[in-house]
Amino acid sequence: ARSSAPREIRNHSFACSHSIMSAFVSSAGALVARVVGSSVVSLPSLSRDNSLCPSSRENDLVRRTFLSGGKMGPATFLGRRTELPALAALKSHVPMIVRNEAPDGAVTLEAPKVKQSVYAFGPGAPKAPVDRNLLGGKGNNLCEMANFGIPVPPGFVITTESCNNYRAEGRKLKDSIRDEVRAAVKFLESQMGLKLGSAENPLLVSVRSGARVSMPGMMDTVLNLGCNDKSVVGLAKSTNNDRMAYDSYRRFIMMYGDVVKNVPKKLFEKAFEALKEAEGVTSDVDLSVDGLKKACDVFKKIYKDNLGDDFPQDPEEQLFGAVRAVFNSWDSERAQVYRRVNDIPDDWGTAVVVQTMVFGNKGDTSATGVGFTRNPISGENTFYGEFLINAQGEDVVAGIRTPQPVNKLQAAKDGIDLPTLEELMPEVYQQLVDTGKLLEKNYGDMQDMEFTIENGKLYMLQTRNGKRTGFAAVRIAGEMLREGLMTEKGALRSIQPDQLTQLLAPIFDQKAKDKAKDKLVAKGINAGPGAATGLAVMSSAKAVLWAQEGKKVVLVTEETSPDDYPGMVAAEGILTARGGSTSHAAVVARGMGKPCVVGCSDLVIDEDELTISAKGMTIKEGDPIAVDGTTGEVFFTAVTTSPSEVVQVLINKTKKEEDSALFQNYKVLMELADKYRTMTVRANADTPVDAAVGRAFGCEGIGLCRTEHMFFEEQRLTDVRRMFFSKDNTARVSAISRLKKYQKEDFVGIFEAMNGLPVNIRLLDPPLHEFIPHPDEELAALVPVLDMSLDELKAMRADLEECNPMLGHRGCRLGIVYPELTEMQVSAILEAALEVEAKGFDVIPEIMVPLVTAEKELQHQKSLIMRTANKVFEEAGRTIKFSVGTMVEQPRAALCADALARHADYFSFGTNDLTQTTFGISRDDAGKFVPLYIEGIPNPEHPNELMVILQADPFQKLDQEGVGQLMELAVTKGRKVNPSLKCGICGEHGGDPSSVKFVQSIGLNYASCSPYRVPLARLAAAQAALDNPQKLSDAALPGAKSWM
Repeated sequence: ARSSAPREIRNHSFACSHSIMSAFVSSAGALVARVVGSSVVSLPSLSRDNSLCPSSRENDLVRRTFLSGGKMGPATFLGRRTELPALAALKSHVPMIVRNEAPDGAVTLEAPKVKQSVYAFGPGAPKAPVDRNLLGGKGNNLCEMANFGIPVPPGFVITTESCNNYRAEGRKLKDSIRDEVRAAVKFLESQMGLKLGSAENPLLVSVRSGARVSMPGMMDTVLNLGCNDKSVVGLAKSTNNDRMAYDSYRRFIMMYGDVVKNVPKKLFEKAFEALKEAEGVTSDVDLSVDGLKKACDVFKKIYKDNLGDDFPQDPEEQLFGAVRAVFNSWDSERAQVYRRVNDIPDDWGTAVVVQTMVFGNKGDTSATGVGFTRNPISGENTFYGEFLINAQGEDVVAGIRTPQPVNKLQAAKDGIDLPTLEELMPEVYQQLVDTGKLLEKNYGDMQDMEFTIENGKLYMLQTRNGKRTGFAAVRIAGEMLREGLMTEKGALRSIQPDQLTQLLAPIFDQKAKDKAKDKLVAKGINAGPGAATGLAVMSSAKAVLWAQEGKKVVLVTEETSPDDYPGMVAAEGILTARGGSTSHAAVVARGMGKPCVVGCSDLVIDEDELTISAKGMTIKEGDPIAVDGTTGEVFFTAVTTSPSEVVQVLINKTKKEEDSALFQNYKVLMELADKYRTMTVRANADTPVDAAVGRAFGCEGIGLCRTEHMFFEEQRLTDVRRMFFSKDNTARVSAISRLKKYQKEDFVGIFEAMNGLPVNIRLLDPPLHEFIPHPDEELAALVPVLDMSLDELKAMRADLEECNPMLGHRGCRLGIVYPELTEMQVSAILEAALEVEAKGFDVIPEIMVPLVTAEKELQHQKSLIMRTANKVFEEAGRTIKFSVGTMVEQPRAALCADALARHADYFSFGTNDLTQTTFGISRDDAGKFVPLYIEGIPNPEHPNELMVILQADPFQKLDQEGVGQLMELAVTKGRKVNPSLKCGICGEHGGDPSSVKFVQSIGLNYASCSPYRVPLARLAAAQAALDNPQKLSDAALPGAKSWM
C-alpha cells in the first residue's frame, strides 16, 4: 500500500510489520491513535494542508511500531470525519475498515492485520516468539540468547515463511518484505549507532541461513556485507585497523561473487595465492596491508571480467542480493541431497539471519571458533572445540587452516602441540565454558556454539544442539540423564534411531591392524568413528559414479566443501589433509555416521597426478586405502573388520557385558526405549539363526517368516524345482512331500529360538522366476534328477514362464491351485509346534495367507488350514493354539479389508508389494527413473528450476499420502468388523524411523524389520509413542484362538 501512496503519506505513515497506520487530525489539530491492547500514543501532527509535519517523536514512534512485533494491531484511529479531508485519499491507498461512526462525526478505523516477516533481537528489541519453525533454529536461539543477556551481536531474522513465499512468487522478494527489512536495518543502525555503507561509521553485517533443524554447511553465508570502496576507508579509520578493514573487504568481494553471483571461488583463491607468493608468504595473516588492498582491486576485476558489471557499492543492493542467495541455497543440490538423506521436508524453507559483524580478524587478541559443551566424537563430558587467532568464521569450518584446540586436555589427547585458548585467553575461555553450561542447561542437550572474540571480548554467534556420533549420542544421553540435565523423554529424543547403526557397524580387527602396521602411513584427527576400507577416490563426482558401479570408496581430499556432500554420502569413509574436528568434513561425517579422519597433514595429495603420498609411500586413485575414524589412523592397504562391541556381547558372546562401556550405555538406552514404547517390535527371520539374532537384539516375536527363503540351499532348491517341473499331480504330491522335512526342521529351530514369542509364518509365496533355472546349463542339471529329457524340461519351462512374475501365479494362488502345498506347510508348522511344545517350550504360531485380493481366496485357504489342523491334532491326540491372518499387500485387499477381517485374526501389511502395486512401479526397474524423480527434473513452467516429483524413494520410506492412506483405511474398515483385529507391518519399511512413526499414528500393534534393525525400530517406536500415543491399547488385543 505504501508504494502507491502520496509521497508525504509514504514517507511518514506508520506502515510497519503487522499493521498499517496513518494519522488523522482531531479538532485540536493533534493526532491520536488508540491501539487495541496498548496505551494511547501521540503521532506526528498534520499541517493545515493535511501534509504530515516532522515530529521530534517520529523516530521513537517508528522504533516503537517496529518493536511491537506486530502485536499492536489491529490499530484503531480516532478523528472527526468533517476534519479529515484526506480520508478518502488515505483509504484509497491503505485498506481500512470503518468500525464505528459516532453521532458527533468521530470515526473508528481499523487496519487489517498482516503477517510479520521480520523480527529483531538484541538490546531494546522485544521478545520474538519462541518458534523455531518460524525463525529457524539459528534465529530462534539467537533471540533466546539475547533474552538471557548473553553477549550476542544484534540483528534481525527474516522468517522461513518469507522463504517459501519467495519460492512461490517466482523467486521475487515481495515489496512488503523489502519494507520490513529496510525498517529492521534502520532499527539495527539505531541500536549500534552505525550506518550500513557509511563512509564514517560503517555498519557491517553477516547474512546467514537458519533452517528449523541444523543443516551444517548445506546453505550459503555472506560475511562483511556493507563493505564498499568508501566504507572500507571509514572502517579502517574508525577501528584504527587497516589490515582488518581490507581483509574484510577482500573476503566480502570473494564471498559475494561466489555465493550471490556464482563467480568461481577458485578464481579468487588462485589470485590470492599469487599475491602471497609475490610477497614470499604462505599464511593469509602474513600478507601486507598493501597486498590486501591489491587483493580487493584484483577481486573486483575478476568480478567484472566474469559478470560484465562493477562490484555493487550500494549496501541495499548487496543486502537483498545476499538474502535472495540464502533463500536460493535452500534448493541447492547439496541442500536437497542432505534433506533426502536426513528426511527433512522440502517445504520447511530457511530463515535468514542478518547480524551485526564482530571481527575475529582484528589481531592477536581476536579470534573465532566453534565449541561443544561435550566431546561430539566420544561423548566425554569435557568442553571441546577449536579456534583460530586473527581469523573469521569460515576459516575454521572450511578447513583452510588447521585450527588450535580450545583447551590443554584436548591438545594432549589429540597430540597437537599448539597454544590453546585456555592458555592464551584464560578469562575468555572460562566465560565460554560457563556460557556453554548455561545453554546446555537451558536446552537440555549438548550444544554446538559458534563464537568470535573481538579485542578480548566474547560474542556468541549461534548455538544449536550439536551433531554427534552414535557412540557420543548414547553416552551423552545416559550421562545427562544421570546429571538431571535431561529427562528420560529428552534423552530418547536426543538420539536419532539411525545413529544406532554406528554402534552395530564393524570395526577394524586388531590382528588385521597389527598385520598392516607397515602400511600405517599417517595419523590425523579422529572425527567420525568406525572403520572404512575402499578404493581411494579424489573427487566427489567420481565417488558418486564409482559407488553407483558397486565399488566401495573412500573420499580423499585436501578439504571438503558443501559441494562435496553427494560424494561424502556415496563414500564409505572420508579423509582430508586439512581441517579440524569442527571442519565441514568432520561435522557432516559425524551427522551421517561415516568414519572420518581430518587434518592429516602428513598426506601429500597431488590432484594433477591423482596420487596420495605419506611416509615415503605413494598410492594412486583407485588403490585400496583404510581409515580408522576412532583412532585417526590411515593405512595404504585394505584392512579387514571385526564385529562391533555390541555384536560381540549380544551375538558372538566373545566379550563380557561388564567389559564394554559402550554396550552398557546401549543397554540403558534400550531399556529406556522399551519403557516408553507402546508398539511391539518384531523381526523378519527365515532361519533359526536369524531368529536368534533378532531375539538377541530384543525383538518380541517374528513378524515375517518367508518360507520360500528356506529353499535357496542347493538340495532344497532342486526339490522345489522338482515340484514345479512335475508331469502330473502324483509326481507333484511326491515332490511336495520331500519339502516337508526341510520345513519342519526349520520351524522347530525357529520355535525353539522364539520360546514364548509369536512366530508369523507366511505360506509359500515364490515368484516363479526366482526358482526356475534360466540358463540351459542349469536346466540340463535337472535331467538325471527328474528323469526327463532336456527338450521336455525346456517345454515345461516355457509353459511356466510369466510376463509379470510379481503379479503372476504366486501367493495364495499357488495354494488354491495346488491345495496339497498349503496342506504340507500347515502340517509342517503345527507338527513342529507340537514337537517343540512337548519339550517344554511355549510356542505361539501364526499362519499367514499371502497375496489375498478377494474374500473367497482367504475363505478357501482358511478352510484348508482348519481342515489340515484338525487332521494333525487328531493324529497327535492334542492341540495347540494358533491364529490365522492375511498379508495386506494389494490395493484391493486394503479396499476390501472389512470382508477379509471376517476371516482373519490379524492383518500384516506387506508394504514392499503394496508400494509396487499402488504406484505401479516395479522395484526392479525403479532405479531407472525414481532417482531422477527425487533429484528433480526441469520444470516446464520455470526451466531454470527443478521439479521434484517424489520427496523420497517410496521403497525406502513409506509413502504416507498414498500407501499410508490405504493402510489406514484397511485398519479402520477391518476393526469395524473385527474390533480385536491385530495389525502390523512386515515390509522393509518396518525398520525406517519415519515409517514407524506413521504406523504408530494409525494404530498398528507392531512393526517388524530385519534383525539388525530391531534396535533402531525399538528406539523409533519409543519416540513415536512420545509424539503420538497409540490408538489401540495392547490390552484390547485378542488372545490366540485354539483350533480343534
